[in-house]
Amino acid sequence: MIFNLDTSFKPLGEGQVLFESFVFSGGEPHIKLKSNLENVIEVTITARVTSFNDFGMLLCAIDAVKRCGVKNVHVFLPYFPGARQDRVMVAGEPLTVKVYADVLNNQQLSSITVFDPHSEVTPALLNNCKSIPNHTFIEKVLQKIGKEVLLISPDGGALKKIYKVSEYLGGIAVIECSKKRNVKNGKLEGFKVYEEDLGGKDCLIVDDICDGGGTFMGLAGELKKKNAGDLYLAISHGIFNKGVAALNEHFKEIYTTDSFRDVDGVTQIKLEEI
Repeated sequence: MIFNLDTSFKPLGEGQVLFESFVFSGGEPHIKLKSNLENVIEVTITARVTSFNDFGMLLCAIDAVKRCGVKNVHVFLPYFPGARQDRVMVAGEPLTVKVYADVLNNQQLSSITVFDPHSEVTPALLNNCKSIPNHTFIEKVLQKIGKEVLLISPDGGALKKIYKVSEYLGGIAVIECSKKRNVKNGKLEGFKVYEEDLGGKDCLIVDDICDGGGTFMGLAGELKKKNAGDLYLAISHGIFNKGVAALNEHFKEIYTTDSFRDVDGVTQIKLEEI
């Protein structure tokens, strides 16, 4: 059975588990299942986590399903919270991805599926993890663009994944780029494009997460200096905490999935298509 914890997010189809949820006045999430799960052996819970409260609701849902006697509980959590904090850069910081992973591992899930994790750290920390790459997403983006593009790697961290995308798509040319982040103040600086002349070719920047968008706006300026044509942006997980208006000034089109939330002003490809 499918249990869509976010009823507007149906990546595996319509949910068959009925429920009601709310938050107590003290801030605690709570859930009550309305479906009879007697004799149900397997349930897959799908969820989008955009806050720690959402994560708490997911944990409550897992526990409620188990208490109904369901033996095999699977979770589809496309955007894994804390995945960007996959190493400790400064003394005193937590290894946030492990904090979330440890909590989920304690639930003894039959499997947990994530989409395009930030790095290999996330699936390595999770028990029974299935990782879905971004290959099909980028393939669908290219179909929508409808013309030849260069694949742009925004930094060294994305490079390995982008070469895998290129291989999957038959060997599309990849352009390497880099940036620096000041670990003391978090500001981005020193954007570089390792190609002298892009010859007016259209470019598609590919990355897993867009939060404020500073990386992509800074890189867009450098690509134009290197004679880039139209610029496109493909992001697996669109957070867009500052909106998309400023980004749309730099890019002909922005593509993302519905892994984190629904977004206006961009082209959103639903995970159910992927």
